[in-house]
Amino acid sequence: MKSGKVRMGVLGGSFGASFQWHLHPHSTVEAVCDALPERRRALQETYSCGKAYTDFDQLIADPDVDAVAICSGAPWHARQSIAALKAGKHVWCAVPAAMSIEECQELVETVEKTGLTYMMGETSYYRQTMISARQWWREGRFGEIFYTEAEYHHAGLEPLFVNPDGSRSWRYAFPPMHYPTHCTAFLVGLTGERLTEVTCYGWGDDRQELKDNDYNNPFWCQTALFRTDRGHTFRVCIFWQGAHRGTERAQWYGTKMSFFMEHPNGLGPVIVRSTEAQETDDAGFVRTLPVFEHYELVEWWKTEMLPEPLRVNTGHDGSHAFLTHEFVDALVNGRRPAIDVYEAVAYTAPGIIAHQSSLRDGEKLKIPQFDPR
Repeated sequence: MKSGKVRMGVLGGSFGASFQWHLHPHSTVEAVCDALPERRRALQETYSCGKAYTDFDQLIADPDVDAVAICSGAPWHARQSIAALKAGKHVWCAVPAAMSIEECQELVETVEKTGLTYMMGETSYYRQTMISARQWWREGRFGEIFYTEAEYHHAGLEPLFVNPDGSRSWRYAFPPMHYPTHCTAFLVGLTGERLTEVTCYGWGDDRQELKDNDYNNPFWCQTALFRTDRGHTFRVCIFWQGAHRGTERAQWYGTKMSFFMEHPNGLGPVIVRSTEAQETDDAGFVRTLPVFEHYELVEWWKTEMLPEPLRVNTGHDGSHAFLTHEFVDALVNGRRPAIDVYEAVAYTAPGIIAHQSSLRDGEKLKIPQFDPR
């Protein structure tokens, strides 16, 4: 950071163009990279950057690049992150962190060996309702969160199955549970607990994509039930097909308060609180009467949580500006980012094992842990 700013290199001209590296007061975009000319141009235009590469190895060899933002396809995230770290670059990487437990292990070991900063750009961590929930958790308002549900429903991905040249893309029949972090972050990124075991089931049909794909994946939809290191239960549903409206959401059940994120079928964010009041149910039993209230969403991106130039309404419910700022600020201040390598694999590895469970007809499997001892 010889210039006094973090000099970023950005890989991936689609998703990679949706961040604010050029707006942050402590960063600038030194170079961009994409194999496709139109995507390279999009990156250059977004970031007003004159230096562009066609190959990732060129980008990480550039001595004027301090850190790279990796926004390539999921199968390449781990290997590119590891290569960048070994080349002396700090790494910000899109989700998921890895495709196998072996990649998770190698990624952790490389970060530890190099001493460089790694951050995964999980958008669920900085959704506006998630920021509120995390504040309530720190204040103890939930009490004990004993059960959580998270859903990532995203039908209509078929147009992304094909590359511009007509070949199959990495998204072709990609296993749902290999893309778990939009869900797992809702619990792990809130309470800090770890997912320790899982049983998972999948559903597929007779479409050709599930009969012949690079992942030998037979499922469009997968449902997992996790147990945490605190003895809590966590249900995760990731669906690529079906009659649903699409969502990335969670709901947390606590002993004092529960919180339900906005539902795609029309119900807004809702808080339910325990009270001393009582009611009689339709069977004549007396029970406590919870308080039900609609939650007015706070737009945290408008606040001093972000530097003024980054107070823009970005993608994934305002999360992109927060992800930009967290990485740059961590580098400038020499601290670990919120979603460091241990958090990244704690979000990623459970989905990898869940997929293995579904291939074994729901066999309960243990999830490896990577936190430092």
